[in-house]
Parts: sequence; C-alpha cells; structure tokens
Amino acid sequence: MDSDVCYRALKARDPRFDGLFFTAVRTTGVFCRPVCPARTPLRRNVEFFPNAAAAQAAGYRPCLRCRPEVSPDLPMWSGTSSTVNRALRLINEGALDNGSTAQLAERLGITDRHLRRLFLEHVGVPPVVVAGTRRLLFAKKLITETHLAFADIAFASGYQSLRRFNEAIRDTYKRNPMELRRFKPPETNAQSAIELKLNYRPPYDWNAFLHFIRSRAITGLEVVSDDCYRRDGISVRHNSRENCLIAIIESADMSRLRPAVERIRFFFDLRANSSEIVDHLRKSPALKDVVAQSGGLRLPGCWDPFELAVRAILGQQVTVRGASTLAARLVEQFGPPSAERLANADLERIGLPRARAESLRNLARALCDGSLRLDGLAAASEVIERLCTLPGIGPWTANYISMRALGDPDAFPSSDLGLLRAAGVSSPRRLEAMAEAWRPWRSYAALYLWESLRKKG
Repeated sequence: MDSDVCYRALKARDPRFDGLFFTAVRTTGVFCRPVCPARTPLRRNVEFFPNAAAAQAAGYRPCLRCRPEVSPDLPMWSGTSSTVNRALRLINEGALDNGSTAQLAERLGITDRHLRRLFLEHVGVPPVVVAGTRRLLFAKKLITETHLAFADIAFASGYQSLRRFNEAIRDTYKRNPMELRRFKPPETNAQSAIELKLNYRPPYDWNAFLHFIRSRAITGLEVVSDDCYRRDGISVRHNSRENCLIAIIESADMSRLRPAVERIRFFFDLRANSSEIVDHLRKSPALKDVVAQSGGLRLPGCWDPFELAVRAILGQQVTVRGASTLAARLVEQFGPPSAERLANADLERIGLPRARAESLRNLARALCDGSLRLDGLAAASEVIERLCTLPGIGPWTANYISMRALGDPDAFPSSDLGLLRAAGVSSPRRLEAMAEAWRPWRSYAALYLWESLRKKG
C-alpha cells in the first residue's frame, strides 16, 4: 500500500477503494473505511492497514459510523498466494469456528507452521486472527441489520456460546449487543426472513450480469427476472444508489447462514476490484473499445461446483439455449445434480449422446472417489490439469469450469468460437498469445469479449 495514495482516497471518500484498505486513527483508537463520513483526520494521526483483521490486531476497534463489517471484502487473489486464497475461502465458510489451524493446514496439504508463515507474509496476521475478526464483523452486521435474537446471531456467526459472543462484542465495541442495536431492523414480508446488504466496489454492470445468468439459468432450480435472481429460498436484487446487493434469505438455518452469505458473495463476484481490472484491460488495443462500452462486468460464479461442471459438459458443441434445455431435462429426471446420483445414472434418456453421458458419469465418479476436487482445496491449475485427463473433457470445458466453479480470474477457454470471433483471430494459439497481455484477468477479458458479441446483436 502507498500511504499517500490511501490518504488521497480517504480525503476523496472514493468508493472504489472501499475494502482495499482501512484507516486507523491514533487519537481515537478507531479504524474506518475510506468512505467514512466523519471529518478527515490529520495525516500525522493515521496509519493504514490492508484488512480489518490487521487493524484490530494492532489494537484499533471498528468504527460505529462507517461500519467496517459492511465493507466489500478484499479481492482474494490480490497479492496473496494461491494457498492463502484457498485458506481464506475456507475461513470465510467457518473452517476455524470449530476446527484448529492445524486441521485447516492439513486440509490444504501443508504444515501448520507453513500456513501461519504464509498468512503473516501475505495477510499480516495469523489465520486465527482473521477468523476472529470475520466472526466479530459478521455478528455486528447481523445485530445491526436483522431481527435475529442474540443467541441466534452468536450461533450463526460461529461463536461457541452466547457468553463468548457477548464478551467479544463488549471487548471490541465497549457496548453490549443491545446498545449496538440502536435502530429498528428492516422488516420483510416473512417474519422468518433475513434481509442483508452486501456491498461491492463500483462499477457493477448488473444488467449484463443478469443477462449472462438468465440465458444459462436451469429451469427448476433458478428464476431470473428483470431485476432479481431467486434460488433455494434466497432472492437477490440490486441497489445501485448504495453500491450493494440486497439479499433476502427465507427461513434461514443459523448453522448455514454465513456459508449462504459467502455463496452469494462468490456467485455475484462481490469481491472484485472492477476499477483495477478495467484499468488493466483497456490498455489492450483489442479490448479498449469493448471495455469502454461495458465497464464493471463481474465473473458469474456458481451455486454448486458440480452442478456448474455438469452444465459446462452439457454445453459442449451446442448453443447456450440447447444446453439449458438439456439441463432442465436432467433436473426433471434426476433432481438437482449430485455426483452420487449421476455416477451410474441412465443419462442417455434425456437425449444425450452416449459419449457425453459417459463424460458426465466419469466426472461424477471422479468426485465420488476423491480423485477430483471442486471444493476450493486444490489450486485452479491442478483442477484444470485433472479435468483434462477425464474422457470427453478438453481445455475449453476445464477452463470454463475453473472460471465459474472456482472463481479463477485468469482461466481462459481460448478455443471458444465466440471469443475467436470477437477478438478477430482465426486460431486458439493466436488468441492465447494475444491474451498474455490480459493476465491475471483473462477470465474477465473473456466476459468482455462475449459481451461485445451480445451488444452487436
């Protein structure tokens, strides 16, 4: 971080920097977001931290006015190692709420000591401090934005008891939970529903995102309207004025609330730093005009990695609409895709060629026997390599799965006919050479090229 750049962004209250750093004020002992509406402190009285965990570990408490708990998360690939990225994803899902750092390291295939060293190098604090800060800020968000009882908030946030939750809140904010809940929480139509604001760094092309997922939505699982996405009792709409998405989660299971929120953040790519991506890609002559017309594209994630992989295989050599039709038939016949259910299923009966049906079964079997993992524990490059060893899965399918199932920002299906046409080249090899200048955001470059074709009609 350049402290002078951070201070200029702080003075301007630039929302594009929200979540990329935090400002700690020595005279008050508080750390704030760059968009905090409070009077800008003097330069000599502040220091900057790359994340909330580092600021809290240094002895600062979160600001009650700008609420660091609603800040967009740092892009997980930004300046960190692949192993740390995977560890952060697991921590966000609650891996250290009941488990230890040693158990987390074992899941990642490294030693406890090595994991701690990586976190100190790339994040600035140990994994347990990151987990503690995430727990605390999520609890504060639920206190402020929901009608949930404090016992439910403690459980949903990962605290092992109401007493520990109360202690953490009092130690940090010098107030009890009731004092923090100063305003009446928003009411929804269903008393059991939870409404949360999930912030992002602008710009965000919401219409382009909805169009992408609408054309690929699976009937029976997803519903995409003009302004809303619905699935599994969750609906998400856009609030451009406040740079956030509004998620309504119906009948939430407290033990699954935080993973559900993480899934929404991943699916809608809320951690992306669009400004940085746009600034990089528009330097390319091939992308300059495309990026200028469609700034703020986000990388659509997935609800379930296996489901996305199935959808990618169904999309081989057929149109997007044709793949969606096959996916709807599959759900109608077999229910929501699961590896166990499809490993030996008669997939030919939905109209699949025998070779493609066998490709799906092989994919399912690989997940069942553990020879393939799509849960974020393996590096994207390893997953792509393993996928390409399965019959019927080539580089296009493997890279598309990596893009959307793993959130890989640099995957690139170079043999895609649409990408070749949009880039004006005749061979995947020439496109790969051109795309070298787009690293480490080739996945986003692919989105811009696809979007350019849509706009041309």
